[in-house]
Amino acid sequence: MVSGHMLVAFTFLALASFVLASDPSPLQDFCVAIDEPKDAVFVNGKFCKDPMLAKADDFFLKGLNKPGNTSNQLGSMVTPANVVQIPGLNTLGISLVRIDYAPYGLNPPHTHPRATEILQVVEGSLYVGFVTSNPENRLITKVLYEGDAFVFPVGLIHFQFNIGKTPAVAFAALSSQNPGVITIAKAVFGSNPPISDDVLAKAFQVDKKVVDRLQAQFWMDIN
Repeated sequence: MVSGHMLVAFTFLALASFVLASDPSPLQDFCVAIDEPKDAVFVNGKFCKDPMLAKADDFFLKGLNKPGNTSNQLGSMVTPANVVQIPGLNTLGISLVRIDYAPYGLNPPHTHPRATEILQVVEGSLYVGFVTSNPENRLITKVLYEGDAFVFPVGLIHFQFNIGKTPAVAFAALSSQNPGVITIAKAVFGSNPPISDDVLAKAFQVDKKVVDRLQAQFWMDIN
């Protein structure tokens, strides 16, 4: 017969297994429930090829040695290597980007809602940083040189700025096959349709004319 202590232990372990269980991290911004399967789409990954049909090119990408075009208003360009470019990354929870920076080029404040990022500088020097969450909103920054690496925790606003007079290059790994990118300025002032200028004026404590001017700008996407 199982003793009372053993029974309690088994019960605790059974409950703990339910407590520790969790849904997989989402790989899309949202997933609206639907009852009709014919109108549904597959989420959290892509449909999988028969493993026997997999080939080397499914796991391969060339061209990351080529600089991205930094001739834009931000002076930077991100070249992704995620599941879109490398189908074999599907379900593996990792991706890569190359980031090129013109002199004084900026990868503007942004977040990755589904990934932590680790970035290594391979050429030039970068001023990088991220902001912790409320209520501290503490800015943590560092100047990086060739060979230096820095981590941006998942979901936190972060940036990189080339402080040198020459181009800079960095590579970053992200802990998702589809990390997502939310560029703060573009999301706030370049949404479609626009967020009400009454809302933004109150949020930023500025005159509505300032908001209108910002919303009228072209907010480009370098990712």
